[in-house]
Amino acid sequence: MSARDAQGRFRVAVTGIGVKSPAGNTPEEAFRTFLAAMSTAAAVDRLAAESVPVRFACLVPPFEPEAYLTRREARQIDRVTMLALCAAADAVTDARLPGDLVAPERTGVQLGTGIGGLPSMEATALDHGGFPMGMPVHTVPRTMTNSPACRIAMRFGFRGSCTTYATACASGTTALGEAARKIRHGELDVALAGGADAPVTTVIMSGFARMRALSLRNEEPRLASRPFAADRDGFVVGEGAALMVLERWDLAVARGASIHGEITGYADNCDAFHIVAPHRDGSVAAACMRSALADAGLSPADIGHVNAHGTSTLLNDRAEAAAIHHCFAGQSPPVTALKGVTGHLIGGSGALEAALALRCAAAGLVPAIANTRTSPEAGLVDLVTGAPRTVRPAPVLSNSFGFGGQNACLVLSPAH
Repeated sequence: MSARDAQGRFRVAVTGIGVKSPAGNTPEEAFRTFLAAMSTAAAVDRLAAESVPVRFACLVPPFEPEAYLTRREARQIDRVTMLALCAAADAVTDARLPGDLVAPERTGVQLGTGIGGLPSMEATALDHGGFPMGMPVHTVPRTMTNSPACRIAMRFGFRGSCTTYATACASGTTALGEAARKIRHGELDVALAGGADAPVTTVIMSGFARMRALSLRNEEPRLASRPFAADRDGFVVGEGAALMVLERWDLAVARGASIHGEITGYADNCDAFHIVAPHRDGSVAAACMRSALADAGLSPADIGHVNAHGTSTLLNDRAEAAAIHHCFAGQSPPVTALKGVTGHLIGGSGALEAALALRCAAAGLVPAIANTRTSPEAGLVDLVTGAPRTVRPAPVLSNSFGFGGQNACLVLSPAH
C-alpha cells in the first residue's frame, strides 16, 4: 500500500485517540453515548449559587487525575491543561507509541483552544483582585494560552513544532488539520494534535448568555441542546479535550501500529462577515467544504456522512444547512451533529467530533441527533433523527465554524 497520496504527499495515519469528554472518558464510552443520542447536560450547582442566568452545562464525568498527574503538577495547572494532558496521555497509550523509536525533534504538539487559561485568570482576579501581591506564583503559567501544548511537549519530551491555535470554535479542527499538513510535507513524523477547553465559569457563561447565544432551558437541561431542531434556542456549554496521535503512514506501518484511519483532507477559510454571525447563505463555509474534499482527492459522492458543527443556534444551523446543501448540490449524505449529546466544547469540540466521526465512519453507523425530531432544514439536508443510520464505511466530512467566521473542515477516512 502506498505511503503517499495521489498528490505525492505523505499519508497521515491516526494511531492513537484519547478523550476526556461529557460523553465519556474513553473513545469507547463516548461512542456508545453518541449512538444512544443521550444528552449529558445537567444542572451545575455552582452556577446557580453565583446567579448565572444559565445554570446548566455538559461536564466531564469524574475520573482520577492522580493516575496522570502528581499533586504538584495538579496545583500548577488550569483545568483545561489538566484535561488536555490526560487525554494526550491516553492517546499515546492507545498508539503504543514507543519512546525509543520516536525522534523528539521530529515529533510535535499542535493544540487548539478557544478559551485557554481564562478560567484561572477569572478565578484569580475574583479571589485576589483587591490584593495583587497575593496572586499565586503560578498565575501566569496557568493562564498562558499555550500552556496545554507546552505541558504536553514537556511530559513526553517532544521537541518538534509546538503550536497553539486559537480559531474560536474551530480551534481543535484547525490544530488537527495543521498537524496533518506538517506531516504531509515532511516537517514532522509524529504529532499529538487536538483541542481542549474548560469554559464552564461565571464570567464565560454569563458572557455567552448576555449575547443570547445559550439555551435558556434551565428546567429541562437534557432537552436543551437540539441541533437543527425547529424549536432550538441556543447552544449548551460543555468542557473537554480530545487528542490524536498522527503519524506518517509508512512509519506507522513499519512499527506495526494499529491504525484507526487517516486524515485525508483539510481546508480552512474565513467568512470575513461578522464577529459572531455566519454568512447567512453559507457560501464561504461551502467553499471550505469543497476545498477539503479537493484536498482529499474526493468528490461529494465519496462521502459517507457529514458530522455537522450543529451548535443548536438559529443562525449557525441555518447557514450550515445551506452550506451543506450547496456543497453537495442538493444530494446531501446523512448528516449528524454530536453537540446534541455533549453541548459545545468550544476549542475542544472539533477534535472530539473528528475522533468520533472517524469511529462512526469505520463502523458504518451515523448517530441520530439528540433531541431533534423536526427541522426547518430537513428539506435542505438529510438529517439523521430518531435512530442511528447504517451506512457504508466511507470517508466522513467533519465541520467546525467559529466566531469571527473561522471555518475549518476535515475529511477523515477509515483505514484500508
